[in-house]
Amino acid sequence: MSEEQQDKTGEAAEPQAAEPQALEPKAAEPKAPKGKAKGKGEDAAEPKAAKGKGAEAKAAEPKAAGGKGKAKAAEPSEDAEALKGYVPRLKDRYNKEIRAALTEKFGYKNPMQIPRLLKVTVSMGVGEGTRDIKLLDAAEQELSLITGQKPKRTRARKSVANFKLRAGMPIGCFVTLRGYRMYEFLDRLITVAIPRIRDFRGLPSRSFDGRGNHSMGIREHLIFMELDHNKVAKDRGLNIATITSAKTDEEALELLRQFGMPFREI
Repeated sequence: MSEEQQDKTGEAAEPQAAEPQALEPKAAEPKAPKGKAKGKGEDAAEPKAAKGKGAEAKAAEPKAAGGKGKAKAAEPSEDAEALKGYVPRLKDRYNKEIRAALTEKFGYKNPMQIPRLLKVTVSMGVGEGTRDIKLLDAAEQELSLITGQKPKRTRARKSVANFKLRAGMPIGCFVTLRGYRMYEFLDRLITVAIPRIRDFRGLPSRSFDGRGNHSMGIREHLIFMELDHNKVAKDRGLNIATITSAKTDEEALELLRQFGMPFREI
């Protein structure tokens, strides 16, 4: 009886030992749907990855464009570097000759007392521009050719009924020159433009305002070589004001005379 009981118990023990083996596939079954969910998540993650790639590509594009923009912005800097060693002729003369001559004549003790050029203002009045704006546009174009700088329009401050003028209407244009453009304009004015004036006998030496600033008027702006006579419809006048740091008219007169301004001998 003991052997039979052992056989029975052995048979009963076998299915009991097999039960945990049967539990393994059951435990794997719920993992399968999770894997499917993960599969769906992976499918959903694919477009995200594509979006991420697209975002990286898009993010890379403006960087490349920015790099190109930097290359374009470097072009004017090359021109600026080319002009670093350039010194206008009149400015070079001022540094080498005129400063020493003024110091010797007026006895300046401080180099900051030596007068110098500050700016040159060139203005043009166009009264007909109130009736025809094209005349004012033509005057601005001609002034930009003369000075090499874009002019700014001047407008009436008050209304004048006799001239059919209202406040705010454009009546002219002007340009303010500084730096190397100022020296270049004065050089062309002294050496080329003024000698072409008809019956020229010299500039009046009394055209100062008492504070070291000089002004002169030109009746015909065609004396400048930059203009084409065939394209200019009408002769116009110019006003040229030279502003200096001189405190007296005598110092300003000597400064401009050293630059080559042809003043009349009194």
